[in-house]
Amino acid sequence: MPISLLAPLTLASAALAIAGAPWALDVAGLQVVFKPLTTVLVIAHAWPRGRRQPVVRRWVLGGLVLSLIGDIALLWPRSGFLAGLVAFLLAHLAYIAAFTREHRLLARPVAVVVYLLVAGTVLALLWPSVPPGLRVPVACYVLALTAMSAQSAVVGLAAQGGEARRGRALMLGGALFMASDALLATNRFALPLPASSLWILATYWAAQWCIASWLAPAAEPALAADAPGRPAA
Repeated sequence: MPISLLAPLTLASAALAIAGAPWALDVAGLQVVFKPLTTVLVIAHAWPRGRRQPVVRRWVLGGLVLSLIGDIALLWPRSGFLAGLVAFLLAHLAYIAAFTREHRLLARPVAVVVYLLVAGTVLALLWPSVPPGLRVPVACYVLALTAMSAQSAVVGLAAQGGEARRGRALMLGGALFMASDALLATNRFALPLPASSLWILATYWAAQWCIASWLAPAAEPALAADAPGRPAA
């Protein structure tokens, strides 16, 4: 499906999923149908891309599929929260595996420090409100999210030439994922946010679209082999 059609379909599906929230139309069926469908459409956007780097492509698609599993689990926010958390933690590990095919892990200390400060601040503020039984999985998740976001910045900052635009998209995706999860955690553990699903889901799907867009389009010539060990800038 061409991106000229896929992008508006994804936007429309996301809007319908958000509209189903209790603060909007309060139609649970909209979220049950359109929340997974939106992520499926992001997967469809990623599917034809990255063919010249099959290992990277497999890891990114794996992260998107794990995210879809997490989306489905979180349709039941109480009983499915832990399962969703684990699915997204694994998704971040898959993304890290993809990004480190391009540059070694956490090769830009500045990016690492910035994301550690942001994640540490948010976690410290919310920590007293996190139930004791969830503290270990939440801490592990935050560590994986921080590493993924920092590594997306590593790749984005090092991208040059024809890869620069896709590198910037990836860097934006990592930042948006961090923002989305910070909003989600605040809404769940601290205080309810007005129109919470609008901000959480809009930033989440924008992040996933940016990550999917990092994969090279099928028409773009290969600029590097799909192999680890490319020099980090």
